[in-house]
Amino acid sequence: MFFVHISVEMDLSMPDSGWTTSLFTLGVTSTLGVSIPVGFNLGVINALSEYIKEWNNATLYEQHRISFSTNALNTVLATIVSIFLIGGVLGSLGAAFMADRFGRKKSYLLCGVLQTLGGVCFLCCRTFSSITVLLIGRIIVGISAGLTTGILPMYLSEVSPTKLRGTISTLCGLGLTAGVVVGQIASLEQILGTADNWHLALSSYTLLNAFCFLPYYWLPESPKYLYSIKNDSDGALREIRKIFGRDSIDDDYIKLQMEPHTKQVSIESTSPKRSFWSVMADPSLLLPLMLVCALQGGQQLSGISAVFFYSVSIFESVGLSSSVAKFANLGVGCLNLFISFLGPYLMAKFNRRTLSLLSISSCAVNLCSLTMVLQYIDAVSWFKYACISIILLYIVGYQIGLGPIPFFIGAELFEQSSRPAAMALGSLSSWGCNFLLGIFFPVMQSAWGAFVFVPCSLSCALLTTFVKYYLPETRGRDVSDVAVLVSKGFKSKVL
Repeated sequence: MFFVHISVEMDLSMPDSGWTTSLFTLGVTSTLGVSIPVGFNLGVINALSEYIKEWNNATLYEQHRISFSTNALNTVLATIVSIFLIGGVLGSLGAAFMADRFGRKKSYLLCGVLQTLGGVCFLCCRTFSSITVLLIGRIIVGISAGLTTGILPMYLSEVSPTKLRGTISTLCGLGLTAGVVVGQIASLEQILGTADNWHLALSSYTLLNAFCFLPYYWLPESPKYLYSIKNDSDGALREIRKIFGRDSIDDDYIKLQMEPHTKQVSIESTSPKRSFWSVMADPSLLLPLMLVCALQGGQQLSGISAVFFYSVSIFESVGLSSSVAKFANLGVGCLNLFISFLGPYLMAKFNRRTLSLLSISSCAVNLCSLTMVLQYIDAVSWFKYACISIILLYIVGYQIGLGPIPFFIGAELFEQSSRPAAMALGSLSSWGCNFLLGIFFPVMQSAWGAFVFVPCSLSCALLTTFVKYYLPETRGRDVSDVAVLVSKGFKSKVL
């Protein structure tokens, strides 16, 4: 076995392989075991809100002999809903520390443990007649969600060969999308969405956590983490063999891909790992950090959650009953999931820039069109059906780029030492924007009506411009090559 010692940072290069048993197992079990539960907790709560509100009222009266007003109960419910997003922010803040301190694999396990603990709280809240236990469960699963979106895409990208990096990294976003649909199904009245079983609906996702725990022993640690952060070259080679098979690597083989001396070298090259503050203070990392945060935050500000919320009322305006409209909304969620299944194929075949620009710009146009059609929906009879068509087009446009790409783009823009902090900051931007949209959207909807989608459309338009001028193409390229392209901030020439 030989090693090369140079003054600049070296990164372990994965063998140029296709799918292996280890990669397939990690991709499937991580999606089922932690990604889908995150989406589940996003999608399950809305349909159960009335049952939770009634239980809150009964519990508060039983404990305090006080009947709360409707506004007070709405405030309690809003707290239960939004504390999950606050947990997401907190989890994002801790993702970089956890990933570097305990490794990608153990941090992934922690996500599953926290989700299970939150599910136990949901299961027990009615037994203990405790709203506090319900709130604790929601913030625990929120923290797990923030950790998952900050750690899992990085973990998946670091164990993948270059040609599969985009494909495998989309699995986290795919799991979140699938989880929303699974949550909507579990919360149907015909399944578990009843006054007696709503706590079972909230906690039922814990069955999926078994996919995180059962194969854990056989899952690989990130070889890049072991080599670059822990300086464990033997451990890195051992994990490469676990991923790609012992026969694929001979005893004298470690591929080292170094940054060429002719390229600009930043302080990235002198530190094995970076803190939040050093990443944010480094001028050479300003542009890629803004790209990651803008894409993850813009993903939420594009209004995907708001569109799903509004679609029920649109279906009702066509003449569907409330119950049928909810099933129609579930159908929209299924379309969203179906299109997301194309994500791995699209990431493998098409450039990131092309998909991002097409996706974000289409979202801006569709949201603007939705605003105008909603404003005049009562004046023109066929506008009701135009609304449905625009929503479907919006979902297709969203899922071909803006849905999957923000989750893993940080792994393709940042080198090893700054990657955990950068992706954690991106996750923080995502959950923070999600929280702001959840808080302000109902208020803006009441005040602005159909024009509530204008800020979302403007957000997509601004993001399109930013991506056009500053997002380099990352598909199939070494991270060190991409890092040089964006190292000069807004003076960078990325094309």
